[in-house]
Amino acid sequence: MNDLGPLGIILASASLGAIVLEILAYRFILKRPYVWRSALATFVVSVGRQITKVVPIAITLPGAQWLYEHRLFDASAHGVWSWVALFFGIEFFYYWYHRLGHRLRWFWLSHAVHHSTNEINFVAAGRLAWTSQITGAYVIFTPLALLGFKPETILAGYALNLTYQFWIHADWAPKLGWLEGILNTPSAHRVHHAANLEYLDANYGGVLVIFDRLFGTYIPERDDLPCRYGLVHPLTTNNPLKIVFHQFGPFLRDVASARSFREVWGYFFAPPGWRPDGNSETTEDMRRKAAAEKRTVAPVLPAHETGREAAAVQA
Repeated sequence: MNDLGPLGIILASASLGAIVLEILAYRFILKRPYVWRSALATFVVSVGRQITKVVPIAITLPGAQWLYEHRLFDASAHGVWSWVALFFGIEFFYYWYHRLGHRLRWFWLSHAVHHSTNEINFVAAGRLAWTSQITGAYVIFTPLALLGFKPETILAGYALNLTYQFWIHADWAPKLGWLEGILNTPSAHRVHHAANLEYLDANYGGVLVIFDRLFGTYIPERDDLPCRYGLVHPLTTNNPLKIVFHQFGPFLRDVASARSFREVWGYFFAPPGWRPDGNSETTEDMRRKAAAEKRTVAPVLPAHETGREAAAVQA
């Protein structure tokens, strides 16, 4: 389904070589320990993801074949411009697919797998869900079929977009100067993977971050705020099955406890952390709480101001 043929074999081999080089760099250049148990768990998860190749395109991209049969244009007739259109089309819809993956709990059930690792490296790029292709999330790419792109081509373009993102999973790579804010760089992606409250829900682009800048979700990495990777509530297990399905148990319990259709709807389509009683842990709720706590902290006055106030009280 996402098979890129010989190109896929070449890219997979290059990725494996890059992983080996990164491991050696950790040992001999960076002088840092490599988290082997997490890496092994990620490897098992990435192997398990290969089972998703058996999912039919009709399920992965529902309605795409019908839209292609009723397409408005014939993409193949426009030469190189059709590939340019496909690139930017994939990038645009990937931005929204990725953003919804963070903002709708139903899609977060799958996408949280990728963010569950507490470190960022080349291996971490392969920690991807087994369920994303059956949750309906890919339906967001289907309008490309109406523009004349075959469903197989859309999925191949999506796979190449993900392939680009392999190399940006690096916590050792420096900022790239003027490319920051244009390309999705290692620095920009470190922010995306960070669990710091200041960095949450940012930098959703695949190859570019221009749509993040356009829609207000771009946050640059700060030198004074190191990234803490992983989930807001860190996942510490290295059990591949728990990594893949750790979100489903709490989700099913929440849905089973719902007392109205509104609550069921909220548990499916509200942001992760939403609670019907208002005691939520969505990004917005946590930021409002942090801002309120900051306002309640009394300012510390300089010594001369403190003395002046004391004199005034005595007077």
